[in-house]
Amino acid sequence: MQTGDELPKSIHTMFLRGACYMYITAEHLREQVIKPTLEYLGEWSTEAERELLAAALRKTEVGLFSRREPGLGLFNITSNQHRDLWDRYLAFRPDIASRVRGLASQRAFLTNPDSELQTNLSYCTAIAWLLFQRASKQTDWHDASMPVATQPAVAAHA
Repeated sequence: MQTGDELPKSIHTMFLRGACYMYITAEHLREQVIKPTLEYLGEWSTEAERELLAAALRKTEVGLFSRREPGLGLFNITSNQHRDLWDRYLAFRPDIASRVRGLASQRAFLTNPDSELQTNLSYCTAIAWLLFQRASKQTDWHDASMPVATQPAVAAHA
């Protein structure tokens, strides 16, 4: 049993300039977030798991709430990509849209859906996977508001 002074081995906290940053290990992210989310979506494979983990770790600053312009959250997804995925992809796939919506919190999603990308790892992972899938299937798709070269890693694999 842990006392209040101990941190689990898979979570690391760093204090820098008065701010607290929380980090988790790649293994914990893979086992506790990526794999269960892909299984929930019915999309798990070793390759899918590896692809999402690699996308999450591409940047050197991988704190859960790190600020990486221009996107949000662990996978650096932009608001435009997020909305476009819902409007042009998930709107026509009600079964998967319902499953993804089930990952989001009830109240916060309705008032600020983009906040889920920063605060909800399973939701953010599901959105990242769907962006990756969509980009793989439609190699000409990209977020029209950004040059292709600046697309987040999950959408740039196409």
